[in-house]
Amino acid sequence: MEQKLRVGILGATGMVGQRFISLLEDHPWFEVVTVAASPRSAGKTYEEAVGGRWKMTTPMPEGVKKLKVLNVNEVEKVAATVDFVFSAVDMTKDEIKAIEEEYAKTETPVVSNNSAHRWTPDVPMVVPEINSEHFAVIEDQKKRLGTTRGFIAVKPNCSIQSYAPCLAAWREYEATEVVATTYQAISGAGKTFKDWPEMVENIIPYIGGEEEKSEQEPLRVLGKVENGKIKKADLPKITCQCIRVPVLNGHTAAVFINFAKKPTKEELIEKLVNYRGYPQEENLPSAPKQFIRYLGEENRPQVALDVEYENGMGISIGRLREDSIYDYKFVGLSHNTVRGAAGGAVLCAEALTAKGYIKAKIPQ
Repeated sequence: MEQKLRVGILGATGMVGQRFISLLEDHPWFEVVTVAASPRSAGKTYEEAVGGRWKMTTPMPEGVKKLKVLNVNEVEKVAATVDFVFSAVDMTKDEIKAIEEEYAKTETPVVSNNSAHRWTPDVPMVVPEINSEHFAVIEDQKKRLGTTRGFIAVKPNCSIQSYAPCLAAWREYEATEVVATTYQAISGAGKTFKDWPEMVENIIPYIGGEEEKSEQEPLRVLGKVENGKIKKADLPKITCQCIRVPVLNGHTAAVFINFAKKPTKEELIEKLVNYRGYPQEENLPSAPKQFIRYLGEENRPQVALDVEYENGMGISIGRLREDSIYDYKFVGLSHNTVRGAAGGAVLCAEALTAKGYIKAKIPQ
């Protein structure tokens, strides 16, 4: 790409916004030129606005420190400075829906980490390796919004990333039932142990709204485009429990699964390790070379050893074995704030750029 696309980050001072800042440092296609946040941060430099709340393990990139934070509610002003935006705003669901559509109507594509539009029928919710063809509904969405280049695309919930890719890789065996328990890191709540000392040596068996997302969102990802909308898949039936555990980064899933067409263990592993999608075919900048790997050791995957696989963009699967009640069971691991949040959204933006949905507003 001769000229980098100009990127804005909405909700830039929060944990996911910070992760966007970190991941986009030295990105070959995108350059962060605008950071926007709440009115209380507006007018400050990004460094001043974040203050001592920088939560990444790597230093704040020099290129953003002196950027003046804009008021995220001043939509026209923010939109005029960028080619597209990433959305990580912290608002109510109705407020998020409204402001993301407002940005789209300025002819600014919005790639969102938020859940507000995940069930809007003509908004694609995409894991690029699985369902990049769902971007096709953007043309119908543009008609609804009255735009020529503005639209909204979203990525799914972080909790499904550690098992939904397996359902895609094993699609030909027709999974009928899935029982999953996810063990979710505290960064999924935007927290560190410094922020949330109550989580040290503790488990909380409830995460608001998470189980419904974990049960339903994989079906939308596995669905198909019909008449300008996404129709979710009927199967598999999924039931899930979501538990908060004392881990900083990394969501683990323990999964039981039944198939209509029972495969062998060897066939299942072969499908996992050879699974490729659009990001791998197009060699997108953030794409893992191998999306899913299988670990044969009995004690893997582990958060401490495996969460950073493929720079946090890959999925690790292990302990696949036959079960006494279900056909098989396995354990999956994904990085919740990289693949599951900002990194997944960056990969979506790369796919949208490669497919021609995101372009420079004015040739530079």
